[in-house]
Amino acid sequence: MQITQAQLAPIIEALNRILPLTSPADVGLRHFFRERPQLGSRERALVAEMVYAVLRRRRLLEALSPRGTPREMALLALVKLEGNSIRDLAPLLEKGEAEWLAQAKSTNAQSLPFAIQADLPDWIAEKLVVRHGEAETLKLAQSLQKPAPLDLRVNTLFANRDEVLRQFEQEGVIAAATPYSPVGVRLASKIALQAHPLFLQGKVEVQDEGSQLLGFLLAPKRREMVVDFCAGAGGKTLLIGALMQSQGRIYAFDVAEKRLARLKPRLARSGLSNVQPQLIDGERDTRIKRLAGKIDRVLVDVPCSGLGTLRRNPDLKARQTLSGMRELTVKQRAILNSAATLVKPGGRLVYATCSLLAEENEDIIDAFLADHPDFKIIDAQEALAKQHIEIDCGKMLSLTPLRHGTDGFFAAVLERHAPEKSV
Repeated sequence: MQITQAQLAPIIEALNRILPLTSPADVGLRHFFRERPQLGSRERALVAEMVYAVLRRRRLLEALSPRGTPREMALLALVKLEGNSIRDLAPLLEKGEAEWLAQAKSTNAQSLPFAIQADLPDWIAEKLVVRHGEAETLKLAQSLQKPAPLDLRVNTLFANRDEVLRQFEQEGVIAAATPYSPVGVRLASKIALQAHPLFLQGKVEVQDEGSQLLGFLLAPKRREMVVDFCAGAGGKTLLIGALMQSQGRIYAFDVAEKRLARLKPRLARSGLSNVQPQLIDGERDTRIKRLAGKIDRVLVDVPCSGLGTLRRNPDLKARQTLSGMRELTVKQRAILNSAATLVKPGGRLVYATCSLLAEENEDIIDAFLADHPDFKIIDAQEALAKQHIEIDCGKMLSLTPLRHGTDGFFAAVLERHAPEKSV
């Protein structure tokens, strides 16, 4: 990657803005670009690419640079991560920078502490090593350091996957069917999707393949009543609606009005008529009480640490803390307990996170089952196989970019027993 002073300057400015992480990186970048309308699309793409490259390998770059300044990390990322030669960068370098860059470039990362090699906070690396061992944890961490592909979900109300793939092929866009989701398409490179006819016509939506599989775990049927308990911007809500062929009823609950507002334009494109977005006050909202014991299927994708999405959100590594994760687990238990009250006897409940930590995943389910003997766990791998989705994901679904090429996801499928009749 050849780079000029005019290109380097906004990269350093953006890193000055983003690295304190007072807000999510994508929000900071949006504000940065809004304040610099003179930057063209190529310059913006380069700035974003370099900011995220630095965030993915921040611990390594800080360890190898003299002071860990935004300028030093930008230069080191160009040399160590992007393959630029120090000679090519010479016109941009200040006194002494060539020397330390050469030393940093020659440093073998394997000589550094494990958490720096993995580019994870110490506390996260320690938890993953306890579970997976150092070798497997390092492979997993390295898979999380790579940029994620662009996955799309085909809206089967308007199109089928073969039709979408043919259109991309005709346009010269390299795309392929996802290996597991029967409605997924994976693009080899990013495109201006929001201006693409397939997107504007509601035929495709952006959705990671792992997220798509959560909808198939729920396995909703036409004419059922379904709740997406933490719907957010509604990606899984829209998939559920398509699986139900826009029949039955879906309640899309969320406590954040801004998140639900992002669902509205997506819902308008989707062609669905069976979705009811509803803002709730929390897990004790009266709407939840009115629906208690009446819902066939409930998806509860709880707020979590998000560590399974580090390919897309590498800033989460620095923004999450051990104390914050512990607070999240209290909230996760409360949300799951509330969502469970909605499920009718014989109904299905799917608990999901995009976390890699047992505290947010298996531990939550173990505690829930101990307190709720009327629920039993259903084998997730078998549940997907019944829908002709063959994947090695375990009894409780565990997806990682290392093994499956998806974001990191966890899910447990639970079903409520019908009450035993008294003799």
